[in-house]
Amino acid sequence: MQYPISISIGGNSLPLHGILEFVAIFCAFRYYIFLRKRQGDTIKDETRLVTIIGAALGAVVGSRLLGALENLPEWMASTARLAYFNGNRTLVGGLLGGLIGVELGKKIVGERTNTGDLFTYPLILGMIIGRIGCFSAGVHEQTYGLPTTLPWGMNLGDGIIRHPVTLYEIVFLILLWGALYVIRKNYHLQQGALFKIFLILYLVFRLALDYIKPGWRYCLGLGTIQLACLAGLAYYIRYIFNPWFLLKNY
Repeated sequence: MQYPISISIGGNSLPLHGILEFVAIFCAFRYYIFLRKRQGDTIKDETRLVTIIGAALGAVVGSRLLGALENLPEWMASTARLAYFNGNRTLVGGLLGGLIGVELGKKIVGERTNTGDLFTYPLILGMIIGRIGCFSAGVHEQTYGLPTTLPWGMNLGDGIIRHPVTLYEIVFLILLWGALYVIRKNYHLQQGALFKIFLILYLVFRLALDYIKPGWRYCLGLGTIQLACLAGLAYYIRYIFNPWFLLKNY
C-alpha cells in the first residue's frame, strides 16, 4: 500500500485523509441531528446553539494549541509560528478545548444543565471516520506508532514495521460505543453522565496509547497529549473515584 493514500476525482489526486476529515464532520453532525429529533432535547434551541458554537470554537483552538505544544522547541524554533500553530492538530486537544468552550458558553447564558449526552455517539462516529483518514496518511500524519516486532505491525510508508495505533484506536472506539450502549440500557444515568463516561475512558486509553507513539516528552516520559489527558481526568476525579455519582437518585 502506498502512503499517503489518494483518490482521483476529475483528474485531480486528492488525499483521502482530507476527504475523510470532511466526511467525519458531516456524518457526525447529521447523526447528531437525527438523534436530537428521535430522542428529543431538554435543552432550549438557543442554549443548544451556544453549546455547539462553544464546542466548535473551543475544539479549533484546543486542537491547534495542543498540537503545537506537542513539540515546543520545534514550535519556538519555527520561523512561521502561526503557520506551525495552524498546521498541527490533536484530537485530545479538540475534545478538551470543546469541553471548555461548552462550559464557558453555558456560563454566559446561565445554563446549568449537562448538555453532552447528545454529542457522545456522533463524536465517536466522527472520530472513527477521522482515524480511518489518519491511517490512510501513514507516517505523513503524526498518528503512527513506535517500531514493533509484533506480528500485526505494519509498514506505514517509511519501511519500518510500526504499531498501527490508529487501528488500535478505531477498535477501541467501536468497543467503547458498544459498552456505552450497554451501560445506558442497563443503568439509569444522570443527564450528562454518558459523555463523562466516554471522555474519561477515552482519556485513559490515550494516556496509555501515547506510550507507544513517538514524540517530544516534557517530564517523566510524558508528552503533551498525556499531560492533557491527566488534566482532563483530574477534572472528572470525583466520578472516577465514585462512579455512583453518575447514576440517578444516588
